Amino acid sequence: MAGGIISSNNAKEYPGKVTAFMRLSGIMAAACGLMFGYDIGISGGVTSMDVFLKKFFLSVYMKKQAASSNQNNYCKFDSQLLTLFTSSLYITGLIGSIVASYASRRFGRKATMLSGGAVYLVGAAVNGAAYAVWMLILGRLLLGAGIGLVIQAAPMFLSEIALPQKRGFWNSGFQLMITIGILVANLVNYGTGKMKGDIGWRLSLGLAAVPGIIVFVGTFFLPETPNSLIEQGEEGKALAMLKKIRGVEDVNEEFADLLEASEASKKVKNPWRAIVTRKYRPQFLITLLIPFFQQLTGINVVMFYAPVLFQTLGFKNDASLMSAVITGLVNVLATFVAFFIVDRFGRRVLFFEGGFQMLISQVAIGFVLLAKFGTKGVATLSSGWAVLVVVLICTYTAAFAWSWGPLGWLLPSEIFQLEIRSAGVAINASVNLFMTFVVAQAFLPALCHVKFGLFFIFACILIIMTSFVYYLLPETRNIPIEDVPKIFNKHWFWKRYASNEEEEDRDRNTT
Repeated sequence: MAGGIISSNNAKEYPGKVTAFMRLSGIMAAACGLMFGYDIGISGGVTSMDVFLKKFFLSVYMKKQAASSNQNNYCKFDSQLLTLFTSSLYITGLIGSIVASYASRRFGRKATMLSGGAVYLVGAAVNGAAYAVWMLILGRLLLGAGIGLVIQAAPMFLSEIALPQKRGFWNSGFQLMITIGILVANLVNYGTGKMKGDIGWRLSLGLAAVPGIIVFVGTFFLPETPNSLIEQGEEGKALAMLKKIRGVEDVNEEFADLLEASEASKKVKNPWRAIVTRKYRPQFLITLLIPFFQQLTGINVVMFYAPVLFQTLGFKNDASLMSAVITGLVNVLATFVAFFIVDRFGRRVLFFEGGFQMLISQVAIGFVLLAKFGTKGVATLSSGWAVLVVVLICTYTAAFAWSWGPLGWLLPSEIFQLEIRSAGVAINASVNLFMTFVVAQAFLPALCHVKFGLFFIFACILIIMTSFVYYLLPETRNIPIEDVPKIFNKHWFWKRYASNEEEEDRDRNTT
């Protein structure tokens, strides 16, 4: 069956309700996304500030100030050192997410998020006090380590505490907080960009401490998930916590399923080795491809290079920062759409619609650049064309925000068995951060050399990734998290990897 659509109408439903305790816990865990979002949004605005460029990246500043009429707009900001400032965060983020795989399984989701908040705070302090490029890079590396820890643990936490029929809603909260962080960063940059001297960029970078404090302090008040408590041998506490989260006493069926999953988990001593075996191959391949494709949509080109991108297109400094604010606002509002419809219409519908809308937007942006800049990149945009570009980028951003944005975190956190869930979510975070690094490091040189064709390349990738969703991604809506892996046994393609008991025993013995 094409697409392997599996009905979830007859999915198991556990008793429970969305309690005030669960709401507060979910909001606090989702707030970890503020850290990631703020850093995505802040770097592009800072690197468009003349005073910052003049202090740390003089060659870029001189190129930007060149008044030559034949200046190539495509190459205005091409500097590997400048892009390293933006993208270095994602190297240690990748390492942090791998460390978090072990930490979240051994010490719990809460302790992992707490550690991430602490490391992030140190990075914010170093960046705000920077007087040399090496301090900028060091600060970004520390910020990345903190982000890597929280983006592995937070989505897993949210998926484990949510009711099955509300899992998409609560997990989308993580992406919502990312978008709010981006918007706040854009607003901060718009304000600090008008300040004289070093105070503006220092304030922009130093205010990263605010989401760090929110996460560090707020995590103290979080519970541990029942799944994690069971992993740590605290079954009595796990049962009490499950009753508190669900707001009902009748949690026996769900608790029994968690215990069963935990028993299977104990048989797997090395989840990293187990995850590549035949039994888990469908989830392993999907969790590799989802973040890989998510970043190749080109979204982070818009998010952390928005002011630079708008300046490249001929906008003035204030206009570019304001356009980035508008894009950030659209990002937040569109994520609210996903927030309320992901559990009603399902994951696949949003993937399809978002992919198609992004495809149209990327192609249109490419044609605008071709028509106005050609291959030489020598031109400026009139107000009408400038408005069109902003509209197209906002249309593209909205599509991502209600599809590949939240679903890129939700799907990998819900498709794994407990025994390999920490490793699987870590792989998702690691691939996401690695691809973010690649795109961040390559975008400005690629824009300089490939020019408008870069957006057509993104469009081709969107065709491939939407086809991947249609043929290989099953629907997970409303299915209890411990039952989600069973849907692969009914999928037209993935069912060939469904192991019989003999194969399962052989896989476990190898781990």
